[in-house]
Amino acid sequence: MTSGCSAEEALRFGWPEGVTPEAHDMRTFWTWSVIAALAMGVLVWGLIFWTITFHRRKKNGTAEDEIPRQTGYNVPLELAYTAIPFVLIAVMFYFTVVVQNSVEKKEENPAVAVDVTAFQWNWKFGYKSVTIDGKQLVNPKTDSKQGVPFQDQIAKYREEDGKQEEILGAAGGRSAEIRDYLSYDKIETLGSSSEIPILVLPTNTRIQFDLAAADVVHSFWVPEFLFKRDVMPFPKQNHQDSSFQISEIDREGAFVGRCAEMCGTFHAMMNFEVRAVSPTTFANYIKYRQAHPEATNAQALKAVCQVPESVTTVPFDTRRVSNGTTPKNLGDANNTTIAQCTPEV
Repeated sequence: MTSGCSAEEALRFGWPEGVTPEAHDMRTFWTWSVIAALAMGVLVWGLIFWTITFHRRKKNGTAEDEIPRQTGYNVPLELAYTAIPFVLIAVMFYFTVVVQNSVEKKEENPAVAVDVTAFQWNWKFGYKSVTIDGKQLVNPKTDSKQGVPFQDQIAKYREEDGKQEEILGAAGGRSAEIRDYLSYDKIETLGSSSEIPILVLPTNTRIQFDLAAADVVHSFWVPEFLFKRDVMPFPKQNHQDSSFQISEIDREGAFVGRCAEMCGTFHAMMNFEVRAVSPTTFANYIKYRQAHPEATNAQALKAVCQVPESVTTVPFDTRRVSNGTTPKNLGDANNTTIAQCTPEV
């Protein structure tokens, strides 16, 4: 039913409403592509029905009516048959390249750079660099690093021929050593089976996402971005461009994020939330987390008058059967500000 849809919603043809300029470009391209396809379909359907209506075999037809008049070797007509599809393909290709270049465009030194680490079956978000209103709040040289994920783990030893031998992990310890592409930041948000990770981002700000997987292939997807990219282990060896940028998020609110690549048992429950706030609120959020390194992400959100829990999705239940306690109303995704609240920063 479309009776409850606005003209804008109908022209999206099922796509979500985008919240980035790149999403708007893709939605516009999608709309015109569907309109062009429908126009071509109407033309083809019309020709089919015209043919079966006016060129049916006549009941008392003559032998000449058995085979319709042929158009073979009609050079102008055959040239038109060939040229028109090429023109259509060329036009579609041109606009595809224009939109693709817009979506994949990158600029040097984006205001915010976020490290996204996917793992079975959750997410870790870290702030690699943050510059708001010309002030650098997070320095990538001092506040972010890459390293072996288990380098701080306490080593275990066993007695072997009178000597202490270190007990290595899987694959002889090699698995830990080769994952030195993973990033670790001073300000991080780690999801768990009891807490949805909320990635706080500023509006009207260019943001870069640097993606990496700690185990298998995942996919970083925010439906309102109208864009997703695979999150792969060993991006260099896989020759993958593991980062992308958005020029801005154009409005505040909460947007659900998902893994869009089948990654194992709890893939369907591997959700997160993007919380878009004003640049001022975002700067206060970063300052609070720097001043209170032991505080949880929920505490930091509450300190800047944001709803501390996710309002778009809930943590996954590791049991096979749900107990039916999932709330029906999680909150208002378009208004995540706590009323009558004074920021602590």
